[in-house]
Amino acid sequence: MKRIRFITVTKRVFQDLRNDKRTLALIIIAPLFAMFIFGLAFSGEVKNVRVLVVNQDHGVHKALSVSDKIISNLDRAVLDVKQSGDEGAALKQVKDGDAFAAIIFSADFTRSVMSGTQGSSTGENATVKVLLDKSNINVANAITKTINDALLKTMDSVGKKPPVSIDAVAVFGKNAKFMDFFVPGIMAFVVYLITTLLTLISFVSERTSGTLQRMLSTTLTERDIVLGYAVTFSIVGMAQALLLLVVAILVFHITIVGNVLLAFVAIALLAVVSQAVGILLSSTAKREAQAIQVLPFVILPAFLLAGIFWPVEAIPSWLRPLSYIVPPTYTVDACRAVMLKGYGIGKIWIDFVALLAMAAFFLTMAVWFMKVRKD
Repeated sequence: MKRIRFITVTKRVFQDLRNDKRTLALIIIAPLFAMFIFGLAFSGEVKNVRVLVVNQDHGVHKALSVSDKIISNLDRAVLDVKQSGDEGAALKQVKDGDAFAAIIFSADFTRSVMSGTQGSSTGENATVKVLLDKSNINVANAITKTINDALLKTMDSVGKKPPVSIDAVAVFGKNAKFMDFFVPGIMAFVVYLITTLLTLISFVSERTSGTLQRMLSTTLTERDIVLGYAVTFSIVGMAQALLLLVVAILVFHITIVGNVLLAFVAIALLAVVSQAVGILLSSTAKREAQAIQVLPFVILPAFLLAGIFWPVEAIPSWLRPLSYIVPPTYTVDACRAVMLKGYGIGKIWIDFVALLAMAAFFLTMAVWFMKVRKD
C-alpha cells in the first residue's frame, strides 16, 4: 500500500512536469546549454596573442641568422607576431596594453650562439630577452612556452645544444600569484550573481504578491519603480563590492598596484548593471520558480566567457565576441588592469563606459517591458 501511494505521488509530479512546458524545456535545454558552454570555453587554447619582435641581430653573414630561424619557428597560431623598431618602443606598447610581450634579440645574438656550438671557452651565453606582461598568468605561460619550443626546434636544427636562455623581465605582475589573477574575477562574478538573483527574486515577489500593481495604481510610474529598485540594489551591490575588496586585501593579501578606489568603482558599476539585468529578467517570470529557470542562461555565460577563470584569449575566436556582451568581462578587465598593472582611469575608461551603457540599456528595457505587461 505504501508503495502504491509512493508511485501515485511520482505520477503526479511527472504529470505536473509534463503540463509545465517551461520547466520541461529547461530540463532538456539547460544541460545541453551548460555542456556547450563548458565544452567550448575549456576546449580552446591561448591563440592570437599579440607580441612584438625587436631583432637587432647582425648574424655572422647574410645566410646565417639564428634569430631569424627562431622567429620563423614561433607558433603563429598562438602568437600574432609584429615587428618593432627598438626596445623602447616595444616596451611602451607592452605598458600601454597593446601587446602582451616583446621579444628582443641583441646585435651579437647569432655570434654568441655559434660561439657556444663551437665549444668556445669564453663563457658567452646567448640570451633572448622577453619583456612580459605577467598580469594574465595563463597568457604569459603560453607565450613563454611558445618561445621555448621555438628555441628548442631551432637548436635541434643547429645540431648542438648551445647555452641559449630566456631572460623574462616582468613589465607587469612581477610577483603576481595565481590568486592575484583569480580574485578580481571572483569578486566580479559574486557581485553579478548575487545582485542579479536578489533583484530578480525580489521584483518577481512584488509582482506575485500584488504589491507591484498596488504601487502602479498610485502616482508612481514604471520609471519610478525601476529607478527605486535600481538605487536600492545598487547600494547593496556596492556594499558587497566593498566587503569583497576588504576580504581580498586582508585575507588573501592580493596585489594592488593601482588605485583601489578605481577597482571598487568598476565592481560597483557591475552591481548597477546586474540589478538592471535582474529587473529586466523579472518581466519574463510570473512566479519565483520561473525566475530561477532563467538563471543558467545568465550565469553560465558570465562564468565561462568573461575571463574569470580562463583567459578570453583561449576562447575559440568565433565565440570570443560573445564575451564582450557579458557585463562581468569589463569589470574583470578593469579590476585586473588597476590591481596588477596600476592603470588609471585613462586606460580603463572604455570599460566604465561599456558598463554605464549596459546599465542604461537594461534599465530602459525594464521600464518598457513593465509598460508592455501592464498594457
